[in-house]
Amino acid sequence: MFQPYRFSEIEMPPTEAALRAEVRAFLADWKDKWTPWEKGHSWNGFDREFSRAVGAKGWIGMTWPAEYGGGGFSMMERYVVIEEMLAAGAPVGAHWIADRQSGPLILKSGTDTQRQKYLPLITTGDASFCIGLSEPDSGSDLASVRTKAEKTADGYRINGRKIWTTNGHLSDYMIALVRTEGTAKDRHKGLSQVIVPMDAPGLNIRRIQDLTGEAHFNEITFDNVLVGADALIGEEGAGWAQATAELAFERSGPDRYMSAYPLFEMLVDYSQSLQDDRLSERKIGALFAEIAVLRQMSVSIATMLQDGILPNQEAAVVKDLGVTHEQNMPEVARAIIGGDFGQDTEGDLAEIQSAILQLAPTFSLRGGTREIIRGIMSKGLGL
Repeated sequence: MFQPYRFSEIEMPPTEAALRAEVRAFLADWKDKWTPWEKGHSWNGFDREFSRAVGAKGWIGMTWPAEYGGGGFSMMERYVVIEEMLAAGAPVGAHWIADRQSGPLILKSGTDTQRQKYLPLITTGDASFCIGLSEPDSGSDLASVRTKAEKTADGYRINGRKIWTTNGHLSDYMIALVRTEGTAKDRHKGLSQVIVPMDAPGLNIRRIQDLTGEAHFNEITFDNVLVGADALIGEEGAGWAQATAELAFERSGPDRYMSAYPLFEMLVDYSQSLQDDRLSERKIGALFAEIAVLRQMSVSIATMLQDGILPNQEAAVVKDLGVTHEQNMPEVARAIIGGDFGQDTEGDLAEIQSAILQLAPTFSLRGGTREIIRGIMSKGLGL
């Protein structure tokens, strides 16, 4: 059955201006430390010192209850902070996944013991999480999980592999989707989620180098890794529903269209030096219009999350459109500044353009490939 998309025009909270000014003042003390290349890798950038400083301001786990270290802020206030962090190209990777999806998953489906143990550490920037979903040879078929968690007398023994684990080599914990019953043929049945310490005996990490020469991604191998029964999140067999809800959090934030924003900001500054270049002006204007529309859609999704609505369809739309926008931006920049990517004729602008151009192919993979996302959209449209 067709389900209409629920994008509404939303007004920001009255606290927005003061909060935004506070975040910008905080970031001003850090921005000069980051190179254009680092700004181009914002949410991959892993800086525990910075994340702890963000935590000290109360800006991690902002919407969580105070008893778990949260600040009791609204989802819209959290949106303001995230938006400013991404616009500045801040290295948010040490707390990003934990704040965006691991923490909310534990808050919603975990035990109170798990909440008391992990959430306060996340809010201070002292616990970093990575995602254990994708597996080798499975492509985008998330339901074909082969990693098994067999019951032991006091927990689980895990064997298998995960791949494309962002910052896994730097993280403290992984939330892994594992098969506690059946085989890969059982698809969505028999899947569960467990919290695994990244220093657990038998857990091996192989870093994967990307086009930029860096290695944010990892392949993780579990060789008889033992975890306690208290590592299970929610109930056995509930892993598929929990994982898809977790992905909705991943796909719904401003990072779905703002990963390339620092490049846009520099491009606007550069355009001031151009004289009567109407074509470049139109190109930049088109990018700005896309950002404005995507922002309004993303803000609407933040409101849905605040109201307890899981915006799977809407998040898929923003993710798909946002990826197209982000992947197009470095190409537009190259057309405007001229020359081959990597040519250091324009200093900082060329450096950040080069960084984002090389990262751009991954934008359509993270959080689900374009084919998977469009499948979600078509299902919602009743096609």
